[in-house]
Parts: sequence; structure tokens; C-alpha cells
Amino acid sequence: MQECDESTLAFLNLQPEQILSTLENLGFDCDGRLLTLNSYENRVYKLGIEADDPVVAKFYRPGRWSDEQIIEEHEFSAELAAMDIPVVAPINVDGSTLHRSGYFRVSISRCWGGRAPDLDNKKLMRQLGRLIGRIHLTGEKQPFIYRDQLEPSDYGVRSAEFLLNNDFIPREMEEVYEGITNHLFSEIEQRFQYADDIQNIRLHGDFHCSNVLVSNEQLHIVDLDDARTGPAIQDLWMFLSGDHTEQEPQLENLLKGYTEFRDFDARELQLIEALRGLRITYYAAWIARRWQDPAFQIAFPWFNSRRYWDEHILSLREQVALMNEAPLSWLK
Repeated sequence: MQECDESTLAFLNLQPEQILSTLENLGFDCDGRLLTLNSYENRVYKLGIEADDPVVAKFYRPGRWSDEQIIEEHEFSAELAAMDIPVVAPINVDGSTLHRSGYFRVSISRCWGGRAPDLDNKKLMRQLGRLIGRIHLTGEKQPFIYRDQLEPSDYGVRSAEFLLNNDFIPREMEEVYEGITNHLFSEIEQRFQYADDIQNIRLHGDFHCSNVLVSNEQLHIVDLDDARTGPAIQDLWMFLSGDHTEQEPQLENLLKGYTEFRDFDARELQLIEALRGLRITYYAAWIARRWQDPAFQIAFPWFNSRRYWDEHILSLREQVALMNEAPLSWLK
């Protein structure tokens, strides 16, 4: 395990007085109300403002993104908002959306409330599909320059290597884990080779229920922190749940809305289980990479247990089996 540098230590020990002083230095008249919001990767807070609506302050985890990558995400958010797509974009303060305060990099956005979408609501799923289609219409207009591309080597292979090389997996399980991940990545690579000529576009990248807020039938999209380049299906598949018989009507409703604005290449359906397999692997490595953060040890106390790794390896085996089944079908 690497030791924390000064900026990471400052981030891990961020105090309320530092948060309030940062906002006040940016010109916000804070009223003292401060609520920690549900975010592990960054530190995110809702702050009350005198005689105005509250705002949300995001303090970025050091070392994850460069300034150029963060600003490119902000520019994408602003581009979407300019198209009347309800994305919660950072506020421009004194000519910039990214600010520095000591060790910290910070952005400010408006605060929106709401609940997670009901995926059994056909009308809402079509509305969500329309929204994703509009995002992708904008996303395909130009490429990202600095943001990452979704690739098996990054999401999968490097994640497995990190877990194996840093003593997170019980030693007696390492050989089994290495064997099943090699098998999984071989299957995933075949799916990506099949989809080699599928268009890659700018994406939200981490689109799921927790990043959509519903209020009075109005949707708002939050947290483009994982925005990257990849196939369109990446922003769709995480809204599907259950077995194939349950997922296919969900997919149909999503794509009915999506194709009102943008064509969908049905070959991308071959990638759903490959992307799910990559996410399972990446998620475990994400927790491992953040294990020095006490917030992660509190939130995921089961992570370094034998039971967790038994279940994790079982989920990888199941994923290999799923990848050998027929993909979801879609009747246009």
C-alpha cells in the first residue's frame, strides 16, 4: 500500500470550517447549514446560503482526474445544459467552474432534490430513453480529448492486476481468481472485437438510478464524474434488472424513447454482459484503491472478508455463463 501524500491526507481530513471558508472565499454567504451527501469518490456537501437556494460543493479526490479532465467534463455538462437537457452542471464563478482552495479542487452546482426513477414505470422509462438519446446526440458531435475511453484493458485487466498485486485477495484464492478473470476477459475481448466498428461517443459513463432525480415527473441528471468515451449501450444497460424476460420489456421501453431522437445499433446488445463483467471487476478494484480512506472501511466493512471474495468469484463465474447465452433481443 502506498502512503498518502499531503493533498490526499488533507482530503481525507477535510473539516467543516474548511468547507465553509472555501465557499465564502468564492463569494457565497453561507448560513452555517452543512449536509454531507452520499458520495464516496469525492466529498460532496449541501450548503445553505443566506437569502438564496442552497448549493452543492464537490471537493475532488486528489490524483484521480487532471484539471483538464475535470474541465472537459464541466464543458460537456454545460454543452448538454445549453441544449435544454436537464443536467446539473457546475456554476461558473468568476469565469471558471473549477476552483482551488489550498490542497483542494472544488466545483459548485445548484441543488436539486428528487427520488430515484421507478423502472417499472413504462412512461418514465421512455422519458429516460429520450433523455439518453438527446445526450448521445450531443455526445457524438465531437470527441473527448482528455477523458478516458472505456476499454477492457483498463476497466478489467488492470483492475484484476491491482487486486492480485496488493494482497487484497486471500492467498489461497489467488490462483482461482486469476483463472476466472482470465477466462472472463477472454470472453469480453471477443465481444469487443465483434463490436470493433461500433461508434464510440461521449457518455455520462456511470448512468444508473442513483444519478437520476425525479421530481414532479421532471428528470434531472447528476454526477458526470465518470464521463468517458464508449459505446451508447454503456448509458443504457444499468437501467435493466432481473433475468432476460424481465429485461427485454425494460429495454424496449428505453429504446422506444431513445430512438425518437437517435438511431441505436442493435449489435451493441452483445456488449451488455461484457460491460457488466467489467463493472464487477472494476468495482472491487475501486474499493481496494480507496481502502486507505476511512470512509470506505466504514461503508464496506465486508470487503476484506473471505465471504466477500467467495461471492465475488462466484459472481464472475456466473458472468462467464451469462456471456455464453444469447444476448437480449430488440424488435424495432
